[in-house]
Amino acid sequence: MLTLYLTNFPESQIFTGKSLTLSGSLRNTGELVNGMEGDLSAVILHNLPFLAEFARTPSPDIALMDNWDKKIAKIAEATIQQNVTSLAGVPSWMLLLMHHVLKITGKRNLHEVWPELEVFFHGGVNFSPYQRQFEEIVDTGKMKFLETYNASEGFFGIQDQADKRDLLLMLDYGIYYEFIPNKLFQEGDRNAIGLDEVQLGVDYALVISTNGGLWRYLIGDTIQFTSLHPFRIKIVGRTKHFINAFGEELMIDNTEEAFRIACDKTNARVLDYTGAPVFSDKGNAGAHQYLVEFSQPPKDLIYFSELFDNALKSLNSDYEAKRYHDLILGPPQLVNVPESTFYNWLKKQNKLGGQFKVPRLLNDRKVIDEIISTLA
Repeated sequence: MLTLYLTNFPESQIFTGKSLTLSGSLRNTGELVNGMEGDLSAVILHNLPFLAEFARTPSPDIALMDNWDKKIAKIAEATIQQNVTSLAGVPSWMLLLMHHVLKITGKRNLHEVWPELEVFFHGGVNFSPYQRQFEEIVDTGKMKFLETYNASEGFFGIQDQADKRDLLLMLDYGIYYEFIPNKLFQEGDRNAIGLDEVQLGVDYALVISTNGGLWRYLIGDTIQFTSLHPFRIKIVGRTKHFINAFGEELMIDNTEEAFRIACDKTNARVLDYTGAPVFSDKGNAGAHQYLVEFSQPPKDLIYFSELFDNALKSLNSDYEAKRYHDLILGPPQLVNVPESTFYNWLKKQNKLGGQFKVPRLLNDRKVIDEIISTLA
């Protein structure tokens, strides 16, 4: 990751300061031989060679805390006087930390706190909904963003081009890749193909076998190839996180892009959201309901919803067909939920931290009804 970054930006001064890494939590347990268990990023941090401690911050005793309220506050306090040159972590949680840093320092821009800050290495969730929010709190002339595609099961891809967001598929990290066309996957077909048969622009469910012991394992992501020489990909959704209650085949990349379009046209900012179907009842058309937490709400939510709906129609022909005259699918129902709604729900589920994300799209209402119940 660092090599590719330095290749693109040889003038970098990243090693003159420290990397602020926002990792998960590590917990003591007597069940394992070494007495510890935790999130992927926490296990990695716990096992880093001691020399790495000179290049990163905060100290492990803070970085590995499992109380996220105290952890965010302590990381901010411990790093604001240091020379931070890079950030690394999940965008949603890093944004939470960065806003706390600005709050306690009274600054409006992260470069007022860390003048040499130059790059944010991010992964775990789609960056598009968060990019504008990061750009508003940095000097965009100094700041760069580089995406990685990693998970507990393996490290799959790295953004290797400065001006493009697609990811170079890493073929030499002990992972054998196979692919199932997602349309066939959703029909129950499990016949996978190799890299020699993939095509551009097709959604594939990703299957991996690894030298860590996984054998033909469905990672849960769907990807598209953007280049075959070399193999570059983009993540377009999840095999389970989509809505197809009415034949609309709505994928996460559709809603992410539609929210981006609506936000750009209304100067709104979406912090988090989840969506699920509202099923047909007594002859009424069904709909999609979204709980949306805005960091900057639109002045007119109805207009925002119309823009969102029109964007989805332009992005997904199946959705557009089902929306025809509201016969099968009515307009989307957007609910503006209070600040910290999703944070509080994750906290209640004991799922605070970078490895836990709010499910974007689901075919049932279990999660969305749980969250709605917390608002009562």
